[in-house]
Amino acid sequence: MSLARNLAGVAGAVLAAAAFTAPAQAAESTPSDVQPNIIDGREVDSAPWAARLFADGQENCTATIIAPEWVLTAQHCVAGGGQLSFNIGDVDQTKGEHAEAKPGGVVIHETADLALVNIDHAVQTEYSPLGSTGDVQNGQTVQTYGWGATCTDKPEIECQSQILKVADVNVTDIACSDYRGGTAVCASRGDGIPAGGDSGGPMFAGNVQVGVASTSDRQTTTAYTNITEYRDWIKSVAGV
Repeated sequence: MSLARNLAGVAGAVLAAAAFTAPAQAAESTPSDVQPNIIDGREVDSAPWAARLFADGQENCTATIIAPEWVLTAQHCVAGGGQLSFNIGDVDQTKGEHAEAKPGGVVIHETADLALVNIDHAVQTEYSPLGSTGDVQNGQTVQTYGWGATCTDKPEIECQSQILKVADVNVTDIACSDYRGGTAVCASRGDGIPAGGDSGGPMFAGNVQVGVASTSDRQTTTAYTNITEYRDWIKSVAGV
C-alpha cells in the first residue's frame, strides 16, 4: 500500500482536508487528499478480525472488530457521514458477516485520527487484540493490513484489492503525528506500503494491534495512530 494521502478515499467518500500528507484512504479525489492503500506486499490467508468499511455502499476504508459490537477505524474514514456498513471476518471484501452502524453509533476521539463504530448486532469472531505501552518500538519490523489501492499509475478506485493484503514496514518513530496531530507510529517502506483504501486498517506488532492507518506518501513513509497511547479512551467507549 502507499499512504501519500489519507488512506480512506474511495469515490463518493468525503475526504479529509487537503493540506496534510494524505491519510490512508482509498480513492482518488483532489491531488491534496490524504489517503493510503497497500502497494506490493502480499495477500492474506486469514484475518477473522478484519472489517471492510463501506460508506453508502461504496468501498471506503479498512477497520478491525475489537469487541462483539465495536469496530475500530480512523476518524477521517467516517468524517464524511453517510450510512456506514461493514463486511467482517473474511479476507475477501465482498464476503464476511454484514453489519450496519447504529444510528448515532460513531464515536470519534477529540484529537487523534481514531473512531469507534457501534454496530447493529454482536458479531462472534476472533477480535483484534489491542497492544499496550511497550508493544511497539523503534527499529521493529511490523505488519500493516488493508484493502487499499495496489497501484500508483491510475486512480486508486480502479485498483482496490478484493483480497486483504499485508506489508512489512520498519518503525522509525513511535511518537510522531497522525493526520489530526495525535500520537502516531511512523514507519518506512519494507516489502510494501499502505495507500488509499488502507486508511483505518491495523498495524500489528507481533500478535497485537498497535496502530490505525492515518497517512501515507504511497512511496516511502506512513503514519499509524499509536493506539497504545489511547487505550484508556478505547476502553472507556468499547470496554476493551
